[in-house]
Amino acid sequence: MHSDLFGTIIQIGDILVSEEVVTEYFACDYEACKGACCIEGDSGAPLKEEEIEPLEQGYPVFQELMTDGGRAAIARDGFFAVDRDGDIVTPLSEGSPACAFCHFPGDGNCLCAIECKGLRKPISCSLYPIRVTKLTGGGQALNLHRWHICKDAFRKGREKKIRVYQFLKKPLIEAYGQEFYEMLCAAADHVNGNK
Repeated sequence: MHSDLFGTIIQIGDILVSEEVVTEYFACDYEACKGACCIEGDSGAPLKEEEIEPLEQGYPVFQELMTDGGRAAIARDGFFAVDRDGDIVTPLSEGSPACAFCHFPGDGNCLCAIECKGLRKPISCSLYPIRVTKLTGGGQALNLHRWHICKDAFRKGREKKIRVYQFLKKPLIEAYGQEFYEMLCAAADHVNGNK
């Protein structure tokens, strides 16, 4: 671990984890936000190149749950887009800032059409509010992203005493493995023991 003016940085192999990932509280409050993170924003969810082919293969399974605008975006642009920063992201629904893979069941909520059919949605969606940045040399940085639409999730996390890394246990293990998660928990115990 490294500590400086910017807070503690936890290093596990070639992965750098921001202190906030282990100190801040967070638990999605879907009843409050209704899936707004899939609807708002200026680009789609970050995608790994290896996630594009499974999206294409699974499309016949989940396309019926998508909106007409979502299907139109896929027909027009394919299964990914490149945002203004040059990153690969999910396409946006035609005429909307919503992800093309959104499903609106008619109760005011937004769900992921991919996940509704039991398939794996992009890992960046599962890891939110952690955002992953690729570092020069092949490493990664895991940072906490703060967005006004998640204010209720930060509140709920504080109330229930659930920290970001605890809430995201399953996707963190999926993305980085059990050993990484155990090391992160040990680091969290060390950092939070002083707070």
